[in-house]
Formats: sequence, structure tokens, C-alpha cells
Amino acid sequence: MHDIRVEVGYDVLQANEALAEKNRRLLDGFGVTGFNIMGAIGSGKTTLIELAIESLGDKYGIGAIAGDIVADIDADRFKSHGTPTVSLNTGKECHLDANLVEHAIGQLPLDDMDILFIENVGNLVCPTDYSLGEHHRVVVVSVSEGDDIVEKHPMIFRTCGLAIVNKVDIAEAVDADAGKMIDDALRNNPRIKALKTSKTTGEGIDDWIKFIEVNVNARR
Repeated sequence: MHDIRVEVGYDVLQANEALAEKNRRLLDGFGVTGFNIMGAIGSGKTTLIELAIESLGDKYGIGAIAGDIVADIDADRFKSHGTPTVSLNTGKECHLDANLVEHAIGQLPLDDMDILFIENVGNLVCPTDYSLGEHHRVVVVSVSEGDDIVEKHPMIFRTCGLAIVNKVDIAEAVDADAGKMIDDALRNNPRIKALKTSKTTGEGIDDWIKFIEVNVNARR
């Protein structure tokens, strides 16, 4: 009997990585810095992107890709700020991939952009292995998900440069320890930068905006 093994998963990831590198080179050619924003539904990804658009929109050209299973709700929120946005509905798929992003990038005015926000599908598992061609990976978790959420999803934190623990103003109400979540992120990845944020109190929002601006300016 012949032992036949088909490494489908490896080939898919390898093909995705090649496309992601193509996307990255395209963004490089136009001087655009890409941020892949990952996190569960309700973690606050869309709000954090909106706050960045409001703060940086007068200084930088910004575009967005809004990934979701269905609907254009998040895309419409970005568009309401005058931000060129492409909506990507993945149907049953739980993550964006480089092929989808390649087609979306082609619909954006890269000549007029400095920043591309890619809001990934609301999931802390599937996006981990799929590079999109971004320059920076950001993971957002909310205290409302429970303060063991970082412990339960270590891999995504190991692939990111920034971890945001969001909605910390309600931590006491949901019996969550935001400090523990920060410690867990740093334990998983000692090189990660970790922030506590809250739209309600403003905590950490300036640091979130500064993270974006520093990294965009560093590539100019």
C-alpha cells in the first residue's frame, strides 16, 4: 500500500503568504501603511478605528477595508467619516485572506492614502495564520469577554505587535481584571506593546493614536 499524503493546509497557507507579500509590496509602492485589526465581535475594533480616523483624518489620507460575515454596518460607519471603504463579506468564512484583500485594495485610491485599516472578521482564532499584506497586526479584546480571554487565545497575541484591552471602564461591573489581561498578553509575547483603552473615559486613546502615527511616520 502506498502512503500518500497531501499537505493541503501547508499549500493554502504558503499560497496566501505569497499573495500577502504581493499586497505588501503594492502598499509599499504607494507609501501606504497597513494595519490589520483583529478581535472578536463586540471588542470595539470599529470604534477604535473610527476614533483614529477622527483624530488623524486631517493629517493623513486614510482608507479602510471592513471584513464581516454579512452586512455592511461597519463599512457604513467608516464611510460616514468620508473614508474610502471596501466592504468584504466572507459568508461562512471566519477570516479575511490575502486574496480577498488583494481585490479590495484594487478598489481603493492608493495614490491619496497613507494609512489602510483592515478590520478583520470577528474572530480570535482563524485570522492568526493568514497574513493579509499588512505592516502591523493589532489584536483587540474587551473586558466583557472575560479576563481569561487572553489565556484562551495565546497564538494570536504571539503574532501581533500591539494588544489592546478595551472597555476598561466597565471592568469592575463585569468582574474582570484588566491588569491580568495585560499581564497575560505580555507573558504570551514579551515583545508586544499592550494598552488599556476606553472610549468613555478616554483612557489609552491617545496612546492608540500615537502608535499609528509613529509607525506611519517611521515608513516615510
